[in-house]
Amino acid sequence: MTVADSNTSTPDDAPSSANGRSESRWMAAGRALRHRNFQLFFGGQLISLIGTWMQTVAQSWLVYRLTGSGLLLGSVGFASQIPVFLVAPAGGIAADRLNRQRIVIATQTLSMLLAFVLAALTLTHKVQVWHIFVLAALLGVVNAFDIPGRQAFLVDMVGKDDLMNAIALNSSMFNGARVIGPAVAGILVARFGEGWCFFANGVSYLAVIAGLILMKITAAVKASAKLPPLEHLKEGFQFVRHTAPIRALLMLLGVVSVTGMPYVVLMPIFAAKVLHGGGQQFASLIGSHDLGAVRLGILMGATGVGALLGALTLAARSGIKGLGRWVAVCCGGFGVSLVLFAFSTSFWISVLLLLPVGYFVMLQMASSNTLIQVMVPDELRGRTMAVYSMMFMGMAPIGALLGGALSDRLGAPITVAIGGVVAVAGAFWFAMQLPKIRIEARQLIVAQAMAGGDPAEEMTSPLGQESLD
Repeated sequence: MTVADSNTSTPDDAPSSANGRSESRWMAAGRALRHRNFQLFFGGQLISLIGTWMQTVAQSWLVYRLTGSGLLLGSVGFASQIPVFLVAPAGGIAADRLNRQRIVIATQTLSMLLAFVLAALTLTHKVQVWHIFVLAALLGVVNAFDIPGRQAFLVDMVGKDDLMNAIALNSSMFNGARVIGPAVAGILVARFGEGWCFFANGVSYLAVIAGLILMKITAAVKASAKLPPLEHLKEGFQFVRHTAPIRALLMLLGVVSVTGMPYVVLMPIFAAKVLHGGGQQFASLIGSHDLGAVRLGILMGATGVGALLGALTLAARSGIKGLGRWVAVCCGGFGVSLVLFAFSTSFWISVLLLLPVGYFVMLQMASSNTLIQVMVPDELRGRTMAVYSMMFMGMAPIGALLGGALSDRLGAPITVAIGGVVAVAGAFWFAMQLPKIRIEARQLIVAQAMAGGDPAEEMTSPLGQESLD
């Protein structure tokens, strides 16, 4: 199938029977996979992301094993993600002016090399905390170019019609790996140590790099190279600042990233010190005496299961109508679930509570991503997704640092509970903004639908008629 064919293909007519409707719904949930380029991306990225999650869990456990400090756990999280906040605008400019396929190939290659360096240091027993800080910061710089480039690259692979489904499937893939990676990491760390997780992650990048090289991508709309980079940077920030629906979505993402997401950084403390009464059977099954590492893998895996279900929920949708309300409800549900998790001392109850935590936060993030991408013009897509990266990942290190410091003073449960309460407050604020921004959101969506095809047809299309809520 050629790129042109894949971009113009249409799904089969829905069968009339109930069983046929169910099959049609599942086919619709995977409609972005009709595109050969996305098939290559999906397969390679799934393998690579399993390795990424293995490294994330193993690195957290390594830092905690070496230091026993919640503050240093938060500090490593800060070092790995603050470059996204600082450098992502440059990554957005690159995504709008350069070849996005080549950008992603370059970032994945650099990430692979950094994983191999960390593996070598750990396996030779030479690793020190400052090594982890430096490598985490370098990976953060790479991610500052990778995230906006990869997010903007989705529309190049599938076109606008299947963009929401591609975003949902990308999130599903991310969280499917989030289920498998931590579980495998828990076993490998307990049996062989953290170094082999880092090595496996390095090897896993080969799959995604191969898939990216095999793709055939048509030229994307690029920003004019005549303007200097600083003017491009200013143009992107001004668009976000003066576009109320996108500004509100990004502000809520920033609040959740700062206050709610530090629970991930603090998870080793819950696994080692807070939760009781579970994981022994799994530890015995794999012949490990490191119960904390096994518990950490199970907890992170439970969050991933919930997040995977959230992403699949979005993938099953065929339109964007109502996603604004979903963002508000999911943010509130995430906050409530996080508070309940914070005050649980039972391991298995905490595992169950992490299912809605992962479900709600992923559905909020993926819905926000979808709404932003259907409202933004193609020539501003990279820079807008750079701001999205700053709010989603770039604000997280600030939260990780604050969360680590608070956990040393107040304890991890109180710190996580505070984050949950703030997330509920943010959801209430966003719900109050929805009536004010729905008209502008509809206008932006119609404008981008018209830009992608014949105006007479697009004005009557389902996409053109839908709004934020």
